[in-house]
Amino acid sequence: VQLQASGGGLVQAGGSLRLSCAASGGTFNTYAMGWFRQAPGKEREFVARISGSGGSTYYADSVKGRFTISRDNAKNTVYLQMNSLKPEDTAVYYCAADKSVVLTTLARRYDYWGQGTQVTVSS
Repeated sequence: VQLQASGGGLVQAGGSLRLSCAASGGTFNTYAMGWFRQAPGKEREFVARISGSGGSTYYADSVKGRFTISRDNAKNTVYLQMNSLKPEDTAVYYCAADKSVVLTTLARRYDYWGQGTQVTVSS
């Protein structure tokens, strides 16, 4: 499975961005999808996850109520809508695919990774 993330950029605090992650080479709806982020000098952290069908989602407390994960299985694409952005949301954002249906927030449990897209939120 190959994953290609896009949509990052520079935005002011309070603004919005939508990230996309296009998948190819696998049966997309059999994978749960996750978004992670990594700020300079910090470990990669979980942001959000969505089940293969799209019927179940899970968020880190730090983004709950501000970010929304969704997917379009017909387009083999997962999205992360980010609203009310804060400077502390600045990071490289990665999408990842998990073959397991067991919910996990651990990066090492995900099987495939995209290349990352930079999100910078200015104050």
